Amino acid sequence: MHFDVGIFLGALTSKALREAIPVTISLAVTSFVIGVIIGLLVALARSSRFRVVRYLGWTYVWFFRAIPTIILLFFVWNALPELVPALAGPGFMPFYAAVIGLSVNEAAYAAEIIRGGLLSVDDGQRQAARALGMRPAAVFRRVVAPQVIRVVIPPMANDFITLLKLTSLAYAVSLREILTVTQTQIAQTFRHVEWYSAAAVYFIVLVSIFTVGQAWLERRFVWTSAARSGSGGGMLRGFGGGMAR
Repeated sequence: MHFDVGIFLGALTSKALREAIPVTISLAVTSFVIGVIIGLLVALARSSRFRVVRYLGWTYVWFFRAIPTIILLFFVWNALPELVPALAGPGFMPFYAAVIGLSVNEAAYAAEIIRGGLLSVDDGQRQAARALGMRPAAVFRRVVAPQVIRVVIPPMANDFITLLKLTSLAYAVSLREILTVTQTQIAQTFRHVEWYSAAAVYFIVLVSIFTVGQAWLERRFVWTSAARSGSGGGMLRGFGGGMAR
């Protein structure tokens, strides 16, 4: 069996794959946002002064990084409704199951990235801000967060791209994302090469678009030099104010 360009182009422009794109992107973005929120809480827990809280944060990271994502998805879709009867009804849709599985997994990795960003901020800056009378929340928002964001943008963007590709595992919960649609079409046509190639092209295009977005973010949130800012310290663009380095 040879590669049929006509079938490949038909697969590439098929309605089935086009309809799978919004599902794939929505799943990736939703899981990423929820994962980052949970990850921030876990990172703060790992940086807590209380040993029990630090241990709970470490346990979360250890546990969810140790479990393969596909097992998490199978567990959420097949086993979780047995533990929580309320999820056994038709209201528990594949999209929700995929979001839960991918989010808790993403949070474990996001937590370590954010914790690395938190550790990169000199503790002396926090102490200086507190000495000026700033509340802890204000210290985090105005002193810590701008610097952490600059540090974590590259690894978090890479993490999002990885998550985007991991959405293909949502076939395990019967969600009609790109891979599930591809598998369905292959079962009907038996044209593996053409349909898998078309699916690969879709992922290449999506990843390329988000890679351009990553480059824009990295240029947007950069430290300007002291010479450019005209002051004694650097400034983080995107937060409307200068921060001494």
